[in-house]
Amino acid sequence: MRTFSKIVLLCNSCFVIACILRLVEHYKRKAGNFDGAIPLQPLESMVVILGYGAIFLSAVFAFQMLYFFVIKKENTLPKWIVITNLGMFIVQIWYFFIS
Repeated sequence: MRTFSKIVLLCNSCFVIACILRLVEHYKRKAGNFDGAIPLQPLESMVVILGYGAIFLSAVFAFQMLYFFVIKKENTLPKWIVITNLGMFIVQIWYFFIS
C-alpha cells in the first residue's frame, strides 16, 4: 500500500504538471508560437499520459481508503499522502467531469 500511494502521488504530480503545460501551450498559441511547452516532446507526452491517467489510480486509492475506513483497519500511511491523494482525486473529478 505504501508503494501504491507513492505511485499515485507521482501520477498526481504529473497531473498538475500536465495542466500547467496545457496552460503554457495555450498562451503560446495565442501569441502565435506553435512550438511545444517543452522542447523534448517524448517527455511532455509521458507527463501528460501519466497525469491524465492518474484519475484511475486515484479512484482505486480512494476506494481502498474507504474500505480501510469502513472496516476500521489501522492506516499506516502518512496522513499528508492520504490527504494529498484524496484532495487531488476531488480536483481531478472537477477537472474532467464538472468543468
